Amino acid sequence: MPQVSVTINGRAYPVSCDEGEEQRIRDLAQTIDGKVAAFARQVGQAGEARLLVLAALVLADELAEANEALRSVAAQTPPSDGRALATGVDRLAARIEAVAARLETSHI
Repeated sequence: MPQVSVTINGRAYPVSCDEGEEQRIRDLAQTIDGKVAAFARQVGQAGEARLLVLAALVLADELAEANEALRSVAAQTPPSDGRALATGVDRLAARIEAVAARLETSHI
């Protein structure tokens, strides 16, 4: 299983991932690092754990809003198209769960 090193708030973290997912993990880490950097500019270096929690909460909120929007669109989509959308949402949810599971088993 490949391992990549990602840097968040100036600190490197090793993260295990599936073969071929290395760049995706780097991109996700870059998103998190951007959120942490924005909070650091707003509140100063308020402690790494606090900055990471704030970034996680904001990203979780953005994900929840996106899921709500998808559910709203799915509710307004005719049944013939709804199955394809539901399948897409299921695949997206599975991918998110897989990334979360990998992050939980890494040393972050």
